[in-house]
Amino acid sequence: MIAPEFPDDLVWLNTDRRYMLRDLRGRFVLLDFWTYCCINCMHVIPELKMLEERYPELVVIGVHSAKFENEMRVENIERAIMRYGIEHPVVVDSGQKLWRTYGIRAWPSFVLIAPDGEILGRTSGEGIYSILMPIMEQIIPEYEKRGNLHRERLMPMRAQKDAAGILSFPGKVASDGENLFIADSNNNRVLIVSPEGDLLDVIGSGEAGCSDGDFGEAQLFRPQGITIVGDVVYIADTGNHMIRAANLRRRTLMRVAGTGRSGYPGFGGRGAEVSLSSPWDLVFAVDHLYIAVAGFHQIWRMDLDGMVEPYAGSGAEGLSDGPLEMARLAQPSGLTTDGRKVYFVDSESSSLRVIDGEVRTLIGRDLFYFGDIDGDFERARLQHPLGLVYRDGSIYVADTYNHRIKKADLSSRSIHTIAGTGMPGFADGFGDQAAFYEPSGITFLGDSCFVADTNNHAVRRYDLSSGIVSTMRFNTEK
Repeated sequence: MIAPEFPDDLVWLNTDRRYMLRDLRGRFVLLDFWTYCCINCMHVIPELKMLEERYPELVVIGVHSAKFENEMRVENIERAIMRYGIEHPVVVDSGQKLWRTYGIRAWPSFVLIAPDGEILGRTSGEGIYSILMPIMEQIIPEYEKRGNLHRERLMPMRAQKDAAGILSFPGKVASDGENLFIADSNNNRVLIVSPEGDLLDVIGSGEAGCSDGDFGEAQLFRPQGITIVGDVVYIADTGNHMIRAANLRRRTLMRVAGTGRSGYPGFGGRGAEVSLSSPWDLVFAVDHLYIAVAGFHQIWRMDLDGMVEPYAGSGAEGLSDGPLEMARLAQPSGLTTDGRKVYFVDSESSSLRVIDGEVRTLIGRDLFYFGDIDGDFERARLQHPLGLVYRDGSIYVADTYNHRIKKADLSSRSIHTIAGTGMPGFADGFGDQAAFYEPSGITFLGDSCFVADTNNHAVRRYDLSSGIVSTMRFNTEK
């Protein structure tokens, strides 16, 4: 079967020109159907880069077929391309035209097209490098013999840079009651700052990597969640699939869980010997460190002796309540606690849930039930929330794709917006006038709620007494 041609009215990103499949004859083409909320889509980005580097006769084209309404906006897709360092062209699949034409049903999915335009095969899920590499090794010589294979690279791979300042796509924020800890994710470090914005210390050299050592030499890769236990800062080193521990007195960073490679859910064991997959957030409660393992669709827990194990979630993606080992989760990305119960947000099911002996859903229904509706928990809707924090009987939620901060009252079982217009932007002022751009982390320090405003490369402060949002200013001179 000859691959269907691209519609000529689609928007192209990360390239200086539009491509038609007929322009690419003589080369292999790999179509990557993805959406930027999808953890599995994130995991294959390094694999695609490896394929591009190994095979100059292969052209990778990302086909962004959005799941969430927020992901349909071109400017948001551009931010995601920058955030994840994507170097190949991306076509915006408006209305999922290509998705339907190619019969795609899951993210990520791949279609391999031969130099003569014929579809050679398709697959879905992670592990595309190990699947495709032996196939390419076999078929490249065959097409070279036919004399219709172009071996030179068609286009240089490139990664766009955003105009970030001190921060670059900050993911999470945490507090020890005195200072703020900011996961400066795309700068591969954690900043420790005073409430006034004075830089007190930096964990990580800023270079992407996974080495232990002194704060100034150790390396992280796109860290996210942070929790503080005494003099130790636990960090979800998401890009490295690890949990790291930073000792504030010794100023040293070390690995405490994860092998450094995304694996498959297991039964647990000694932390450094167990594979994790994109740990996204952390919280400490009742002598255990709870870990939102987004890539496994589970919550794990670790005792401070270093033993780590699955805690909640069967590993199958979905939304169903019940006993811990049977409940289905969907990319849990934020954790908080009232000291006894663990609350979390499941980003892919746009839900707010709680673990109290078993898993229960407070807001949310299924993987494709989302929106922007305040009110009673039963009718309320969120859109891909990534952060939350407990305070005085309420859960404050970073409703990421709605660009809002919401307060869920656990006694009245209702939720309402306290800040954000619902549209992406960057503006201070009273809560209903302030604008955020995909906020994903939230914490409290005193009477102020601090928010990691990810796509604005900023930390914002919401004052509970005045209801005013302001932008945190940093003094980087130590």
